[in-house]
Amino acid sequence: MRRRKIPNAALGRRTIPEYRKAEKFPVIIVLDNVRSMNNIGSVFRTADAFLVEAIYLCGITACPPHKEIRKTALGATKSVSWKYYATTVEALEDLKEQDYTILSIEQVEGGILLDSYFPAPDQRYALVFGHEIHGVSQEAVDISDQCIEIPQFGTKHSFNIVVSAGIILWDFYLKLRQKKER
Repeated sequence: MRRRKIPNAALGRRTIPEYRKAEKFPVIIVLDNVRSMNNIGSVFRTADAFLVEAIYLCGITACPPHKEIRKTALGATKSVSWKYYATTVEALEDLKEQDYTILSIEQVEGGILLDSYFPAPDQRYALVFGHEIHGVSQEAVDISDQCIEIPQFGTKHSFNIVVSAGIILWDFYLKLRQKKER
């Protein structure tokens, strides 16, 4: 059986004004000194797909508009709200004041494996993703309410930040949707 691809125009996606008015997934993504503009753009695109509230760009993380970000974001910098902070600590302190639960995605002593973490449906979350080589800064880890680790079984120590963001957001989406349906 041959399957025909669905043309983009037939997918029924939201317009940017519709996206901005839509109810958002209760998550803010915090990029802690992410250096690759391709990764930044890809996180914007992933955030758009999951209707996240916003992205906070911190430290050396580049901000739109930029050609290298635009390449992978494919327009998501126009739909997803974002804010820049000089330091990740400043962003996390701001989020704590707004009652967000701060979760760093990092391998730490006493961290929680993703399959064992169950987000609460009535809580808002800030998910912190770190530098491609150094990960989430110790200062951000210290401020975090908890740290989540994605289980891995090969020889590498980490996933690319964009892969991590996709895994975490999909996992949260599934777990929160299941709780909502109960």
